[in-house]
Amino acid sequence: MKFKILFSLMMLSVFVSGASQAAGNVEAGKTKAQVCFSCHGMNGDGNTNPPWPALAGQHASYIAKQLADFKSGARVEPLMIAQVASLSEEDMADLGAFFASQKVKTGKADEARAELGGQIYRGGNKASGVAACMACHGPTGAGNPAAKFPLLSGQNTPYIVKALNDFRSGARKNDAGSMMRGVAAKMTDKEIEAVAAFISGMH
Repeated sequence: MKFKILFSLMMLSVFVSGASQAAGNVEAGKTKAQVCFSCHGMNGDGNTNPPWPALAGQHASYIAKQLADFKSGARVEPLMIAQVASLSEEDMADLGAFFASQKVKTGKADEARAELGGQIYRGGNKASGVAACMACHGPTGAGNPAAKFPLLSGQNTPYIVKALNDFRSGARKNDAGSMMRGVAAKMTDKEIEAVAAFISGMH
């Protein structure tokens, strides 16, 4: 019940604040994104460095928020500090618009682990209190742009593992209402690896 109330309040604040945000410019974002490709792959396809996230097809609102969080220090990642230092809100919106316009890559799941991952993604783990991932990220991993819940479909497995471990350890704290920290804290290493393997093959 507490989770539902928190989620409802969070969604309300998202819709109120989101109405005032201007959409970014795709062409301007393409020019500004050139420096991003060395880590995130051509047009953000994620094929260059699997430990870093694929950005192609990711929701513009989510990308803009993460860039803003890197700049404010709400999300800490040493390699991103210099990249965001000079970005304006317009730059962040433009980058979000460009990457959102790119085609989502499709991955291939590690079948040995994906079965357990699919069970957790769709139904959680009632015994340990792990919530189903699809409650926020959708049955196909499409996410929720209005709530700034990211697209997960096809994301790099090593990146998902890192993200969940960072939430679990508290190294990453920019999740609304500590929702991801609360979920990841109850997950075992095996569950994290399984969910990451399943997500990578979703499309």
